[in-house]
Amino acid sequence: MLTNRIARALLAVGLLAGVSGPAFAQAQDFPNKAIHAYVGFPPGSGADIIGRYFSRKLSELSGKPVVVENKPGATSNIALGIVQKAKPDGYTILYSANSNMAGSRFLFKDLPFDTQKDFVPIAQMTQTTFMLVVAPNSPIKSISELTTMLRSNDRAKFAYTNQTSQLATEFYKSIIGVNTTPVSYKTSADTIGDLANGSVDFMVIDGTFGSGQVKAGRLRPLAVTTAQRHPALPDVPTMREAGVSEYDEFASWWAAWAPAGTPRPIIDKLAGWFGEITRMDETREFLVAVAGTPQTGGPDATAERLVREIAKWDRVTKAAGVVPQ
Repeated sequence: MLTNRIARALLAVGLLAGVSGPAFAQAQDFPNKAIHAYVGFPPGSGADIIGRYFSRKLSELSGKPVVVENKPGATSNIALGIVQKAKPDGYTILYSANSNMAGSRFLFKDLPFDTQKDFVPIAQMTQTTFMLVVAPNSPIKSISELTTMLRSNDRAKFAYTNQTSQLATEFYKSIIGVNTTPVSYKTSADTIGDLANGSVDFMVIDGTFGSGQVKAGRLRPLAVTTAQRHPALPDVPTMREAGVSEYDEFASWWAAWAPAGTPRPIIDKLAGWFGEITRMDETREFLVAVAGTPQTGGPDATAERLVREIAKWDRVTKAAGVVPQ
């Protein structure tokens, strides 16, 4: 009987190898060289901070270097374009947020890629809390005061660096019924001086970078854009708590992606490592300190979440009157 079970097992393996042998052999040998992880924002940004942490942990688990490639520009769409054209062998991956993978199609005309067709999800990483901030020397100390100021000042300006920042602000504007001028910045660091000197009046900033600026006294947070307060910012109310009762939740969740066509066994191997990383106590402590929350979910769960996210961005961009540019 034991011999028969062994024979059946060998037969099953043989059949499996006949169908998917090359892919499984490739996965068994993966990785045998450095992996390149692309981030669409510059060094020191919130995206870069997250990307470098996960890359370091992925390197430890995989036994090979994971090189972070910063390719800022076009609110991360340059990095997406590079990864889209990369060889689908697992050695080129992308760290990208829902704002790009779901939101860009509603904000930009004629994108050169389709995030659902040209990329495959690997695994979720973290959700980032965003916050509405002003300069520490600003006379504005609450959302209600900001709303009053914006309703009386048609020359007000807001800063943004990414799609979540932009849409979170546009949605707030649509609820309170004001027009303000958007000012795009390449990095969040570039906005700090202009907030301080009054060139821009406020912005919605990612908490990974922004929480450090708040702790250093360089920004004053008025509210977070998530549904609940974050442990790293316990005294900062949500937008709804601050009086904007119709406000929807805006948070940036990050995942790892690969070019379409990457073999599923390699995707699954990478997903297993990312799952280990997000379950680490060290990861939870690191993310909480930068206003993040670990997220779990492999390829299928991430694909399903992306579908829901696209529907949400469709609804909210229409409600905010956002027209693709």
